[in-house]
Amino acid sequence: MASTATAPPVPGRRRRTPLARREARWAYLFLAPWIIGFLAFTAGPMIASAWLSFTEYDVINPPEYTGLDNYRELMADQQVARSLGNTVYYTALHVPLVMAVSLGLALLLKRVGRWQGFFRTVFYLPVMTPAVAVGILFLLLLNTQDGLINRGLALVGIAGPSWTTDPDWVMPGIVLMSLWSLGSTVIIYLAALQNVPRDLYEAASIDGAGGWARFRHVTLPMISGALFFTLIVNTIASLQMFTEVYTMYFGNRETQNRFNSDAASFYVIHLFQEAFQFLHMGYASAMAWLLFVIILVVTLVQVKLSNRFVFYEGEDR
Repeated sequence: MASTATAPPVPGRRRRTPLARREARWAYLFLAPWIIGFLAFTAGPMIASAWLSFTEYDVINPPEYTGLDNYRELMADQQVARSLGNTVYYTALHVPLVMAVSLGLALLLKRVGRWQGFFRTVFYLPVMTPAVAVGILFLLLLNTQDGLINRGLALVGIAGPSWTTDPDWVMPGIVLMSLWSLGSTVIIYLAALQNVPRDLYEAASIDGAGGWARFRHVTLPMISGALFFTLIVNTIASLQMFTEVYTMYFGNRETQNRFNSDAASFYVIHLFQEAFQFLHMGYASAMAWLLFVIILVVTLVQVKLSNRFVFYEGEDR
């Protein structure tokens, strides 16, 4: 009688125990809501948007394949160029200003002492304000005649500008509004500052370094990771600016006619109008993918440049 030979075990492959298989099933079960949500609300819409970007689609009629026509039209559309230029201009103003002001406030908070928790909460609370409410609030604050900001400037003898009607002042007004929600950046910088070892400051002081030298050669390198993180996050958020500006300048027809909405035309606002006002879903999808590529390229460039400016503790340089 021939004996049955058993197959040798596959090298490098372990047979999972019943406990490991049971744990894996539970892991997939707990991950299932996120996986389903990702496929239904992120991956699925992205794939559908990619397909629609090559079609002419108005929601009412079936999509009609048009090839690269939407992308060719994008390259020639003056409104796309104008709105993208406004968005880049806003980003170039907003990101450095928010980072600088937030770092200054974080440095002040670090010196407050036992009141630090109170002021930390005060700075963060505006972040919780709904974006629509922020837009309405600053529409009132920036009013040329009755706005609180121009009234404050008048007290010191300065004639306030027309924040919402003068094309040269619309963007500075929007940037001023954006400072309302810098609390989260302040908290990130404060946490980074508190993690800087005191020994480094003491060693720098012994070497004769002054306040500016300690800030430049100790503080900035040690919080460069936090600076880099907020640079990327704020850049992405700025390129997608929508709700507050739409509320201020495009929320209703009366507001749109009264104020200079062309100077406040941001890329995502133009995208929204093409999709839901004019029902050019295919064209709007192409605009969305163009913005995705722009954000991807900008982020990759920032990550590449970070190797020169970001210091990671324990890393050999």
